[in-house]
Amino acid sequence: MKCFVTGGSGFIGANLVHELCRRGHSVRVLARPGADVRGLAGADYELLEGDLADRRLLQAAMKGFDWCFHTAASYHLWLPDYAEMFATNVEGTRSVLEAAFLADCSRIVYTSTVGCIGLPRETGGVLVPSDEAAIATEAEMTSPYKLSKWRAENVAHELVKRGLPVVIVNPSAPIGPRDVKPTPTGQLVVDFLRRAMPAYVDTGLNWVHVRDVAVGHILAAEKGSVGERYILGHAAGNWTLHEAFGVLQEITGVPAPRVRLPHFVALLTAYLEEGLARVTGRAPKAPLAGVRMARHKMFYNPAKAIRELGLPQTPPRDALAEAAEWFRQNDYLRR
Repeated sequence: MKCFVTGGSGFIGANLVHELCRRGHSVRVLARPGADVRGLAGADYELLEGDLADRRLLQAAMKGFDWCFHTAASYHLWLPDYAEMFATNVEGTRSVLEAAFLADCSRIVYTSTVGCIGLPRETGGVLVPSDEAAIATEAEMTSPYKLSKWRAENVAHELVKRGLPVVIVNPSAPIGPRDVKPTPTGQLVVDFLRRAMPAYVDTGLNWVHVRDVAVGHILAAEKGSVGERYILGHAAGNWTLHEAFGVLQEITGVPAPRVRLPHFVALLTAYLEEGLARVTGRAPKAPLAGVRMARHKMFYNPAKAIRELGLPQTPPRDALAEAAEWFRQNDYLRR
C-alpha cells in the first residue's frame, strides 16, 4: 500500500513509519520544515516538508495514496499561548482528514488519545478500567492539550457522518525506542535513570509498547470499522507509577524513589512553577496540567482492539527495558 503519514518525526509516527517500511509498504512522511527526523533513521521513506493548514499541498501530496495516518499533534502540557496548539490539533485534523478524503484514500486512521475516553470508575471499591464506550465530557478535559484532542476527535466523528472512511485509535501511554523529544512519559524514564526524581505521586497509566501502538495503526487500516475507536493499550499494563518504577529498578538497578508526594504538595508546587514560568517564559518542570491529570489513574481496557484487530501484547516490562536502553545508547542521561 501507498501510505501517507503526518507527524512521522514524532514518537508514534516514527515507529509507525518503521513498521510500515518493514512490511513492504511505500511511505511518504509530512513533517514541518526543520523537524527533527532522527527517529526515522534507517527507514526507507520519502520526506515532504509542509504545514497541516496547507490543504492544497495535502490533497496533491496524498493523490494516489491508499492509506492516510494522521499522527501529527502539538503535545504540550504548558505553553505561554495555546492558540497554535488548538489550531494544529483541531483545524489541522479537519484539514488532513478532508484532504485525504478528496484524494480518495480508502482508509484514514486518526490518532487520538485515551484522554478523550471517560475516566475509570470505582465499583465496589475497585477501579474498573475504561473501555471505548466510556464517554468523556468537555468538563473532564483537565488540560488545554486534552481539550484540543477531544475537540479534534469530535471533528473526526463529525466527518465520519459525512461519509469519510475514518477509523480512530486511542493510544494509552506508549513507551519504547525512538522517543526523540522525549514525550512526557519518556521523560519519566529519563528522569528516573538520571536519579532526578526524589519522589513520586500516586497515579497510574496503561503502559504499552510503542511498537504495538504502531502495529495497531496498521491493523486499524486493515481491519478497523469506520467510525469506531480502538484503545491501543496493554491488557496487563495498568500500573501505578510506583509499580512502574519498581519494574525499572529491577531492570536497571537504579533505586526507585521511596517518598510518595501528597497531591496537594505537587499541586502547590505546580502553581508556583507556572507563576515563575509566566515571568521567565521557560516551561515549568511540573506543569499544572500534568499534576491535575495525575489525580486520576488512567487505567484502560484494550479488549476491543485485541479482539477485533489482533492488537499485539508485548509485555510492558519489555517496553520499559527497551526505552531505558534506547535513552542510554542515545546519550540522554548526560544531557
